[in-house]
Amino acid sequence: MDERFLELAEAHQAEMLQHRIDNRVRYTGVSAEECDDCGDDIPKARQLAVPGCRFCVQCQGRAERLACR
Repeated sequence: MDERFLELAEAHQAEMLQHRIDNRVRYTGVSAEECDDCGDDIPKARQLAVPGCRFCVQCQGRAERLACR
């Protein structure tokens, strides 16, 4: 019984991860040079890695954590 419970929990976790991957934000366009939230500069490496980004790493992380609640 315990082993089956673990299998179900692992399957659910994998399903939730895939759901998050499938529904992630896909950025396109020109990245902002300054964060729309805090106004700090967005490093050129982030602008190139995440085309169309509007937020610095810290503000983006905060927004994602709040969205998961």
